[in-house]
Amino acid sequence: MTLRLLALALLTSAAFAQQPPAIKAELVSVEKVWDKGNHNAFTDLIRFQNLFYCCFREGSAHVGGDGIIRVLASFDFKTWSSVAEIAEPGIDLRDPKFCPTKEDRLVIYAGGSTYKGTTLMGRRPRVSTSTDGKHWSPPDKMLSDGDWLWRGILHPQEKKYYGMVYNTHPTTGGPKEEPEWSLKLYSSVDAKAWSLVAPFDLKGRPNEATVRVLKDGSMMALVRRETPGSNKGMIGTAAAPYRAWTWNEAAVPLGGPNFIELPDGRLVAGSRGFGKTPGAHMILSELTAKGLNPILELPSGGDCSYPGLAFFEGHLYVSYYSSHEGKTSIYMAKVKID
Repeated sequence: MTLRLLALALLTSAAFAQQPPAIKAELVSVEKVWDKGNHNAFTDLIRFQNLFYCCFREGSAHVGGDGIIRVLASFDFKTWSSVAEIAEPGIDLRDPKFCPTKEDRLVIYAGGSTYKGTTLMGRRPRVSTSTDGKHWSPPDKMLSDGDWLWRGILHPQEKKYYGMVYNTHPTTGGPKEEPEWSLKLYSSVDAKAWSLVAPFDLKGRPNEATVRVLKDGSMMALVRRETPGSNKGMIGTAAAPYRAWTWNEAAVPLGGPNFIELPDGRLVAGSRGFGKTPGAHMILSELTAKGLNPILELPSGGDCSYPGLAFFEGHLYVSYYSSHEGKTSIYMAKVKID
């Protein structure tokens, strides 16, 4: 071996050795914690003021009706109590998501949809705030008709808020869906009034999107797409000020995508996916800028997914919904990460 080849081999070996090991996940426990609504779905999870909080939508069916947001709380992730309901007459409050604020409050973002039967007539994002996780302000409208801020986050260094906003009729104003949808990154200084940061030229009807700021200050996004034939998820990355993005197509479709950065910098994603058994399931995967590698299939099936993720004391805590036991219900899983 020449000196050049030897040096290249040593460099490659050193680079490989520096890569974090593949994530190993072991299911410690899983429990059904709520099934009192006709349809219980679309969860999020956070640890706030030494308690776990879970929010989700309760409705009459997957779409339509006046869906409400229910908030559960637990001190040990085993015993859960309903501590709040957020409702707006005539509005289906969908996909609630927690966001901590710089004032040590909580925000819940949700889609506020109006239906005629099961036909969507209009939509506008809602925001509700709380100082204790139990008492919430009435939902306020944000952004514009047709927009959906699917998840908002607090930037830990900038103390600003960011979120991806999608619109299914970006040029006509609706209510009919257009062939292509828009996806844009927005920011806010108060978690309520939003300004455009960057539009994206993503094809395939991009919609549900989770964005996170990583420990190195970069931003990553995990995006669902809907068009048949081009419905695989997208993974985006950007450096500050987050206007220039690099996108890679995932190998699988996504549903309710979420992800979290572990203390060592590795990333775990949760989404509706397809695992070792037939049909849709709640899947945890190792996430990189290049793709998703499944690591654990949680007990689930049918109408399912939309996980909330929290890491605490060496374990990943997951909220999700599933219909594998007959009725769409809320489940909590505790997962040991190596």
